[in-house]
Amino acid sequence: MIKILPLLALLLLIAGCSTRGVSSRTAYEAPPAVATRTTPTSSTYKHPTMRPYTVNGRRYFPTVVQKGDTFDGRASWYGPDFHGKLTSNGERYDMYAATAAHKTLPMNTIVRVTNRRNGRQTIVRINDRGPFVASRIIDLSKKAATDLQMVGVGTTDVHLEVLGFAGKGERVIPSAAALRAGPTEQVVSAFYIQIGAFRRFEGASITQQKFDGFEGHKTIIKDTEYNNERLFRVWLGKFKSEAEAHDFIASSPFEHAFIVRK
Repeated sequence: MIKILPLLALLLLIAGCSTRGVSSRTAYEAPPAVATRTTPTSSTYKHPTMRPYTVNGRRYFPTVVQKGDTFDGRASWYGPDFHGKLTSNGERYDMYAATAAHKTLPMNTIVRVTNRRNGRQTIVRINDRGPFVASRIIDLSKKAATDLQMVGVGTTDVHLEVLGFAGKGERVIPSAAALRAGPTEQVVSAFYIQIGAFRRFEGASITQQKFDGFEGHKTIIKDTEYNNERLFRVWLGKFKSEAEAHDFIASSPFEHAFIVRK
């Protein structure tokens, strides 16, 4: 097993997005379609990261997504009660804009939504988190719900297709040409596992060379300071999601490894 210096556990992966609770059914929802969310305020809002987060005791892992990825499930929508309030990425929710909430897709992912009941389609940009109901995969703005003719029924079966990604801070749907020219994959973050920490660079270098290429992963050395002491940490990666890193550790020989995020 790999020996590392005893270190305090670092709480590097914390819930960074919004949390939502259960709200009462609003007039625009048909039973039993119940929106579940709480909205941040300007005093409590913190700019979102793509770190994992927990809502109602369940852990969610924002993850990698590629153009062409598809998903099937049920959609709901939200409107007047949340109009003008902050979304998870800090924008003000506009129920007349083509936006939506999703539990794990990266912010600014552009998605085509097809109502499987009537074939109608709309394109939305992900700018919020939710819906936190197990049977639903997307929460649409009122505009998007109107496009799909689902306002009256509250929920419907949908098919989602990832078309691409808007740029950071971009609040419009990019053109088809821009989406084609854009990235084919959106990596939420780069995750690594720390497999060693050494006071001497030589120890870190030996470990780096020994495990570089282990199961297809590369090693890097991070020159850091801990408790006024210089430490050379050896990281192995990179992993596209925290869940992938967890699975790797579970089947690896690195007994004391833990996940870090670059």
